[in-house]
Amino acid sequence: MEAYYPVYLNLKNRRVLIVGGGEIATGKIPALLESGAKIEVISPLVTDELKEYAASGKVTWTEREYIKGDLDGIFVAIAATNVRKVNQVIYDEADEKGVLLNVVDDTPFCSFIAPAIVKRGPVTLAISTGGVSPALARKFRESLTEDPVLEWSDLAPVLSKARNEVKREDLYVEPQRWQCCIDKDLMDTYKNDGDSAAMDLLLGKLIRYSDDRMCPDMGTCVPGGCKVRSKKTS
Repeated sequence: MEAYYPVYLNLKNRRVLIVGGGEIATGKIPALLESGAKIEVISPLVTDELKEYAASGKVTWTEREYIKGDLDGIFVAIAATNVRKVNQVIYDEADEKGVLLNVVDDTPFCSFIAPAIVKRGPVTLAISTGGVSPALARKFRESLTEDPVLEWSDLAPVLSKARNEVKREDLYVEPQRWQCCIDKDLMDTYKNDGDSAAMDLLLGKLIRYSDDRMCPDMGTCVPGGCKVRSKKTS
């Protein structure tokens, strides 16, 4: 089994080629559009939905079969053809030109595989079984989508603002202190009183020493060091 390195790609303004025009190919488009990619499709036939994407200018559709040279200038390619002979040609060219390639349901031809995605707000969870069982990855996705743990994602804007404030004041906060501050009190405050109250509470714990249960020195905060942490585990 291959050992894959997990990574998130910045595709903004990058050329992404999809070879194939069926339902699977069409299903790749929304996430690619959200990433800001410049999407090109090569296929003699496409779905009605993909035709609408092309008509609106969201993708560029070339109405023909794939030919060698189509990967020139491409950053990422996705082959969704169901024709292994074609996939082999695409794979050979991608390997030659150093283009990242995902061939749907044909792992040996992939230089990367697409994970199952769970998304809530700005937080994205990517789930992979290393190509062993896409069905299992989907099962995890379905289970996690409704899991209460995803509620923590709602705090992302507050944490982002707090992080900017810490940077603005040119302070260093030990990573463990951040972990100690992301607690039920913060979540309850956010739910009941909104962003501003949650921000005040968080900054109080992080840098203003308004909670005497926290470590008095931000630079020495370590696992098990905060009184608030020890109370949770006692």
